[in-house]
Amino acid sequence: MPACYLVDLPGFGYARAARPGEGETEISQVTDAFFGRPGQRAALLLVDSRHPGLSSDLNAWQWLASQSCARAVVATKVDKLTQAERVRHVREMENVFEMPVALVSARTGEGLDELWKMIASLPNQTAA
Repeated sequence: MPACYLVDLPGFGYARAARPGEGETEISQVTDAFFGRPGQRAALLLVDSRHPGLSSDLNAWQWLASQSCARAVVATKVDKLTQAERVRHVREMENVFEMPVALVSARTGEGLDELWKMIASLPNQTAA
């Protein structure tokens, strides 16, 4: 089985706030170096479930689509949503990203087992 590397990158919003004018360029250089290397790549886009359809999330998703890698979407902080909000937000996210979205909560542990299974299966998927 080929090696699989997990790399956690701060979001573009974080980069803008942390180092205005420099953060985005630095993140772009790191991501270009990572995705430009030979071998299989996979990416998880983590989005805040309370804010479905943010343009920054959609831009990141479109950028990932331009890379040769398997990809999936993980909606975080689902413990902060009511049941009605979950249904509405998941429907909206799945429509925007055109695929099922995994729901997780680091606080309650909800969805973490499914997330690990998703991570394990990503290297076996073909690029979307």
